[in-house]
Order: sequence, then structure tokens, then C-alpha cells
Amino acid sequence: MKKWFYAFTMALLLVGCSAQTGSNQGEGKLNVTTTTGQIADIVENIGKDLVKVDSLMGPGVDPHLYQASQGDIKKLSDANIIFYNGLHLEGKMGEILEKMSKDKPVVAVGESVPKDLLLMDEEDETENDPHIWFDIELWKYAVEAVRDALSELDPDNKDVYYQNTETYMKKLDDLQEYSRSKIAEIPEDSRVLVTAHDAFQYFGNAYDFEVMGLQGLSTDSEYGLRDVQELVNVIVERNIKAVFIETSISDRSINAVIEGAKQKNHTVIIGGELYSDAMGEAGTEQGTYIGMYKHNIDTIVSSLK
Repeated sequence: MKKWFYAFTMALLLVGCSAQTGSNQGEGKLNVTTTTGQIADIVENIGKDLVKVDSLMGPGVDPHLYQASQGDIKKLSDANIIFYNGLHLEGKMGEILEKMSKDKPVVAVGESVPKDLLLMDEEDETENDPHIWFDIELWKYAVEAVRDALSELDPDNKDVYYQNTETYMKKLDDLQEYSRSKIAEIPEDSRVLVTAHDAFQYFGNAYDFEVMGLQGLSTDSEYGLRDVQELVNVIVERNIKAVFIETSISDRSINAVIEGAKQKNHTVIIGGELYSDAMGEAGTEQGTYIGMYKHNIDTIVSSLK
């Protein structure tokens, strides 16, 4: 009943706001709404002064569980174009985004990644892992998807979008080189990343890490005592010294793992806080994709090398 009421309310809001679509055009900029901060960062780097960007999900927000507010519906309705991750990251917003796509461009950047490069959910082989931003090479497909969509919507500025994309791609190449050089400082047998939920498969694939998450790909999945105990056993057997918490997820589950290891006379520490599904505060280095990524690399390397 609650789900039906939510869908019905959102539908009414959509009808009430649809007349406001594109209300920002008078300012001479494209009004762009994104779901996540990572995608907003792409749009800002490619569009620069040609776009006004609103991101629905700020620092510390879990996109797996996110439900759109009335204010979000207005932002989506006012937008000239909407970008979202897709691949079921924004699980509870699918119906809203589908409705919006009937009136304006709505682009799932994750769908631009070739299917054979996508990883699968180990617990559900019918679902892809949506956390593509943790593999820089895959994230470049998202950058190109944004570039192409903006160019199609605003062809007069196509050359600008392409030039800005080329500049941003070079920065991503530099980030890749930095990340690989730092990861090389970690001994291969110490490249084990333990986190609250399984958001780092692409990261592990890119840098040859073994990745373990207490929860599955979505934080909507539940974990129990058996899950905690199984992870504790691995940590003790492998003599893993550090685990990591995430900015967008409660540290309760990881603390349960630390306490379980302690009961087995094994000390494991929190190696630091990683950005997984959300970036840092706007205006900070961690509030950008490159800054967030570097923070994660530096935190992981300093704890495991």
C-alpha cells in the first residue's frame, strides 16, 4: 500500500510540474539534473559555463535507497536533460525517470558501457554491477555519453563540448597513471579490500584487488550473523589487518566485523573512510570525481602497504 501511495503521489507531482520543463532556458544555459554527484561532475567538466547542474543526491546519500522528494520532482521537471547512472543503481527512481523520458532526453550513462565489460552481481546473475565509476576506463564511456547527449541537444556548442571532453579525458588519464603508481606500493598478497557493501568490484578488477563486502551490490540487501561470521573467519584466516568504512553507509556492520575478529583474538582496524556511492562536500577536493578517487587510493594504500 505504501509503495502504491508513493507511486501515485509522484505521478501527481509529475503532472503538476510538467508545464515547467525547461524554465531555465532564459538564462542562456542548459538546465541539467543528475542523480549522483559523480555524473554531475562529468556534466560540469564538459558543459562548464554552458550548463547549470543540479544533483539530487549529495554527500553521504545512498542511491540504492533514495526516494525522490517533491523538490527533486521539480528539478527533474525543470531540466532540459536528465542524466542518471542506470544499471539499477537508482532502484527506487526507475518509474519516475521512465515517465520523464517521454518529455525530454533522459540518459542512463551506465548503459553506454559495452555489455561484455560489465561485471555481474555475484548473488544475482541477471543483474549488472552498477558501480562503474570505480574503473576509470569504464567511466570514460559515461563521459562520452554525456558529451554526445549535450552535443545533440545543443549542436551550436558541439565543438566546445568535444574540446572540454578532450581536456577532461587527459585528466582522467593522469588519474589512472597516479592510481597505478600508488597501488604498486602495496604488496600483491596485501591487496584485499574489505568494505561494508560490495561497491568495489570494478576497482578490484582494475587494480588486481580481492574485494569483500558484507552486503551485496545494493545496500537494500540485508546481512545477518552468518554473513558477519563468514567474513570474520576470512579476515582471521588471511590475517587481514584493516577494513574500511564508507561515507554513505552506516559503520555498524563493519564494527560488528571488527568485534567478531576481536573475539577470535585478532586485531583489525578501520583503515579509513572511503567514498563509494557518494562523493564529498561541494567545494572540497573530495567533492570532485578526481579528488574522491585520489582520496580512496591514498587511504587504501596508506593502510595496506
